[in-house]
Amino acid sequence: MAKILVADDEQRMRHLLSIILEKKGYEVQLAGDGVEALTMLTQNHFDLVITDIKMPRLDGWGLLRQIKKKEFGCPVVFITAFGTVESAVEAMRDGVLDFITKPFEKDRIVLTVERILGMSKILEENRELKKELKKISGSAEIICHSEIMRQTMDLAAHVAREDSTVLIFGESGTGKELLARYIHEAGPRCSGRFVPVNCAAIPQGLIESELFGHEKGSFTNASCKNIGKFEFSSGGTLFLDEIGDMPLDAQAKLLRVLQEKKIQRVGGKDEINVDVRIVCATNQNLETLAGEGRFRTDLFYRINVFPIESPPLRNRAEDIPLLVDHFLTRFSSGKKIEISSPAQNILNNYPWPGNVRELANVMERACILARNKGLIDANMLSFLKNTPVQTDNFNFKLPPTGVDLEELEMDLVEQALFMTDNNQSAAARLLGLTRAKFRVLLKQYNDRGNS
Repeated sequence: MAKILVADDEQRMRHLLSIILEKKGYEVQLAGDGVEALTMLTQNHFDLVITDIKMPRLDGWGLLRQIKKKEFGCPVVFITAFGTVESAVEAMRDGVLDFITKPFEKDRIVLTVERILGMSKILEENRELKKELKKISGSAEIICHSEIMRQTMDLAAHVAREDSTVLIFGESGTGKELLARYIHEAGPRCSGRFVPVNCAAIPQGLIESELFGHEKGSFTNASCKNIGKFEFSSGGTLFLDEIGDMPLDAQAKLLRVLQEKKIQRVGGKDEINVDVRIVCATNQNLETLAGEGRFRTDLFYRINVFPIESPPLRNRAEDIPLLVDHFLTRFSSGKKIEISSPAQNILNNYPWPGNVRELANVMERACILARNKGLIDANMLSFLKNTPVQTDNFNFKLPPTGVDLEELEMDLVEQALFMTDNNQSAAARLLGLTRAKFRVLLKQYNDRGNS
């Protein structure tokens, strides 16, 4: 249950907000001004602060500055009269996630709180990932021992100090988002937000609203104004993952934003300045997609300012023991779990077509099996098949005894899903299929499993 702090010098307003929010199941505490709110923040954790701007002793602006200074980590929403809307918009650039104008509707309050708490969850995940980076190496640097990964990190460190657009390319599961986070953390925008967007996961009709925001009434169910990811990440970094899956019409608008540093909300007329760094990632060949007319050539050249390859795990085998140790700590649930030499050899020699993500999945499974025994042995990894890595010249040799083609297809579907952490788009690409054809195979796989 989320805890919300309401700060307002009007007792009636505090009481009204308390009734609305408590009916929705939130725990609400009340403060009469900024000083009282600040005291309560030092004593308790809150998931959200809703504060009036004009208050005695310490106003909303002063409270916002103290929340940022003391790093309480909770989002802030301003309550404001109509005449101070412009100043409230400026406050959003200083860290306020939204503002509510007086007089307000009950539904507007509830929708705003639900949306901000959702954003707060993303921010909390970002903080946890930052901690995860520090656990790996004791700093914000990604652990690496292999020469190829050191070269990659050297490139990332160089570009992190600049504000150039970065394109990270590489196979699925190689840690492209982690590399993007490192670039953000090591750069001058580290105090701003890192906002990840998976372009493949957003329905085609909603991607413009997701990126640029929308005005109230701009389309069905647009019951209130919503800021997009560009505005939300202003001052920080916007990470566009799987950019090769972005629809062409959205690509045209993205190109315009990159060139002019301005956005227009869906249904809006005003142009809004945005100050954001763009880091893109893809596991596809964008140049090939551009040649096929599936990706804009001008956008490709615009985002390909500083390309960095995230190398596959099979090319950085020296890092496997280090990653295994990391995942042992991560998945052991505080219990001491070791790995036998034969088991380690299996992991060292496996080709890892699903890369680091596949290794993480394997280690999580192995740690669950080894929790009572305290040792991961070779038998626990017997499900790994040391198949050769597929290349462009790969030829399947049909054995004299023949094969069960349906069984082979189902096995490939299972392996592709496992390697990509159940990402259907990435699994389809591993098998050289469209997502639609992959879904047909997946349905057959599920039907067979339930029969």
